[in-house]
Amino acid sequence: MNDQNATTADKPVHLRDADELDAFVADNDLALVDFYTKGCSLCQAIEPVVGNVARATDAAVGMLNPRDDLSLVEAYDVRSVPTLLLFEDGELVGRMAEGFRGTEAVVEFVESRGDSQ
Repeated sequence: MNDQNATTADKPVHLRDADELDAFVADNDLALVDFYTKGCSLCQAIEPVVGNVARATDAAVGMLNPRDDLSLVEAYDVRSVPTLLLFEDGELVGRMAEGFRGTEAVVEFVESRGDSQ
């Protein structure tokens, strides 16, 4: 993972594979990861939303194309994109995979999961 990206809390960090995902989740108490694919119009539409979430919440936000590491598709049961996974203290605590959701809905998702633990 690029150290420069890791220190930039106000924008998503691009992750390349399972090792970078594991390190990102381990290094952040609350982490939202956007699984996306290139060419997906819903994924392109949600990219600015996850950027807004990075600025509006305490969650670290990462973006990962599971086609770059196909083991992630099975490991996290990714059936559609975009899929947002929320990790707290290294554990998967939430999943949002209903297609496009706006900033308010994703912020609420992050904050409710973060506050409920």
